[in-house]
Amino acid sequence: MTILNQGKVTLIHGSVVEEDVQLTLRELCQACSAEQELVLVWVVEGVLEPVGESPPDWRFSGDSLRRARLALRLSRDLEINPSGVALALDLLDEIAVLRARLQRLGVG
Repeated sequence: MTILNQGKVTLIHGSVVEEDVQLTLRELCQACSAEQELVLVWVVEGVLEPVGESPPDWRFSGDSLRRARLALRLSRDLEINPSGVALALDLLDEIAVLRARLQRLGVG
């Protein structure tokens, strides 16, 4: 995708992931470049909520991929521990809900 801004060209790289996509633990780790042990900790902390009984059976949604990538950035860039990552993501989710509510009300 290319965005034109005041005569400058900015290239943005990304990928579109369907909400209903189902990723295995291995696929999620590969897609977000995270170690499997870290993803397991995120599941324990509630950062990610897979469907399935055990790690070999787990399936992660497209939203889980978005959350995992954000969790990795928080972990690496800001050196936040896993429980802090869980709290930060919960707060960001709450902010998004409140912003959507304000937008529906026409405020903001």
